[in-house]
Amino acid sequence: MPTLIEELTPRGLVSECTPGLADRLDQGPITGYVGFDPTADSLHVGHLLPVMALSWLQRTGGTPIMVVGGGTGMVGDPSGKRSERPVLTVEEIDRNVAAVRAQLEKFLRFDGPNAALVRNNADWLRPLGLMEFLRDVGKHFTVNYMLGKDSVMLPH
Repeated sequence: MPTLIEELTPRGLVSECTPGLADRLDQGPITGYVGFDPTADSLHVGHLLPVMALSWLQRTGGTPIMVVGGGTGMVGDPSGKRSERPVLTVEEIDRNVAAVRAQLEKFLRFDGPNAALVRNNADWLRPLGLMEFLRDVGKHFTVNYMLGKDSVMLPH
């Protein structure tokens, strides 16, 4: 069975890869993941390449994992875009997660060996309370550190 790199390279889908990846793939299949933002109930053309890569990963014996941002989708997007991510209800986000999974089922197998997995980060983020989060995570980031980041820098 050809490795993932042997399948993707002739298709022009590999520009660079992690040093040693070819040797690692010779040892057997790997697991890979792609993250999806559930702010819409449909994938778009920008998702095509990562979905194709996951499909080939699975066809060459690897296990694809899709991490859907049902938890992070509830938070504003600090990526420098001109407008913030739309605020959706938990129900809307959950519907979008289900719709995206249904679309992915057309490209990936969710049963049998190396079945694809969908993991929703809402499963571990929604139960977190604000105080617990600030205590466990927030203590590692000072205000000065955060203000130095382009995504949260105060305007001059």
